[in-house]
Amino acid sequence: MPRLRLRRGDLDGIDLHYISAGQGPVTLLVHGLGGFAESWRQTLGALAPSSCAIAFDLPGFGQSAKPNRPYSLEFFARVVEELLDAIEVEHVRLVGHSLGGGIALAFAMARPGRVERLALLGAVVPGVPLRPSLLYRLMSAPVIGELVSGLITPGVCAAALRRCFVTPRPDEVAFLVGHQYAVRTTPEGRAAYLATLRGVKEAFTSRASAYRAALARWDGPTLMIHGRQDPVVPPGHAEAAARAIRRLDVRWFDNCGHFPQIEHAPLVNEWLGGFLLAEAGR
Repeated sequence: MPRLRLRRGDLDGIDLHYISAGQGPVTLLVHGLGGFAESWRQTLGALAPSSCAIAFDLPGFGQSAKPNRPYSLEFFARVVEELLDAIEVEHVRLVGHSLGGGIALAFAMARPGRVERLALLGAVVPGVPLRPSLLYRLMSAPVIGELVSGLITPGVCAAALRRCFVTPRPDEVAFLVGHQYAVRTTPEGRAAYLATLRGVKEAFTSRASAYRAALARWDGPTLMIHGRQDPVVPPGHAEAAARAIRRLDVRWFDNCGHFPQIEHAPLVNEWLGGFLLAEAGR
């Protein structure tokens, strides 16, 4: 199973699991809190005929390493950079879902010369106000988070995921819950998840002004795809983000929740393919 090990600085020794398909210009797919490399399987297959599409497990998730450390947005952006260096890719197209969109954007703002195009699906945008759900606030609180996370069962996960879809698909919900569930509920997996919840808050609190300033400077081609019924990242957040991003093409979906790449896969894949290939003049 494909793996690579990061080698530099405080990231040295972190193993990452990834999957890939196709050949050509590289597109990196970055999952969110409820995702993992294989949750991109429909997108990966659709992009493969025209590019080398790579999806990986973020540190703390799936089959990647789960070091005991802070998990900030800056940390994840540095992981993206080190991953690209490890596979010797200088320029990349990025696609991020939910928190993965925030990570992709954080990397793009830090290293704009390396990002040719950026697509954000149901994404959180650092620096733009976002009021998290009650469950998020509870789980990000010290001690309470540990208690709540210990009560989560496959049934609880399934119920939470069904809420993310306008029309839940039992097969997709079962896959998202079941894949690597045992790994995600280990002590290391739970600790990394809680550390991520707590670490990324800085991008919307103490670090918000710095991210707003960086966002004002980002001028790369950007595609935003968002569901009007998204219960996780409210449409108001996406609308505010759209006003803050310069070269932006916004596509809205009616009858769509938090997973447009699953709920409306054929059209999202068509849009992504056209947008990502445009840089190559195709």
